[in-house]
Amino acid sequence: MPKQLLAATSNRHKLVELRAILKPCSIECLGPDDVGGIPDVEETGTTFEANAIRKATAVATATGYTVFADDSGLEVFALGGEPGVYSARYAGADASDAERCQLLLERLAIHTDRSARFVCVVAVASPDGLIGTADGEVRGTIADAPRGTSGFGYDPVFVPDGFDGTFAELSASEKDRISHRGNALKIAVAAGLFDIQ
Repeated sequence: MPKQLLAATSNRHKLVELRAILKPCSIECLGPDDVGGIPDVEETGTTFEANAIRKATAVATATGYTVFADDSGLEVFALGGEPGVYSARYAGADASDAERCQLLLERLAIHTDRSARFVCVVAVASPDGLIGTADGEVRGTIADAPRGTSGFGYDPVFVPDGFDGTFAELSASEKDRISHRGNALKIAVAAGLFDIQ
């Protein structure tokens, strides 16, 4: 029987990605709908780790489940690490993925250095407190224009090192194999963070 862990996310795209990555590890990834909902936790931390821990511990305490949460984002070196922890709110709280990508491309237009990285920190918590964290990243460059129709967020503008296509041009399984989130989850599994009763 697979282990059950609750993912502290209401992002349906992220939930699909998490389930695909964790299925081969015999981990059933529950979502908010599976447990009658989860509290909305404001991301007030100044680091990915602080936000992931805040979400995991708050949702574990509120639901009684062992929970994992991630905070992730894109860091563009020429922009001093922007959008960083503000990736989801970069162009405003109600902006679309396309609007966030467009703002990023506009701000990057005067720069020749287009190097960037996606970062993900996973935190695992039980109702008794934090179990641990793991982080992953993938490096790449920002494309001149959005390309591809798969994925979400900044996927249409991020070209991972060693590839010609953006994340949005890769298959879901190919992206999951190399992504920051996939890397962080693999490290969390290897470290035993998901070893629960």
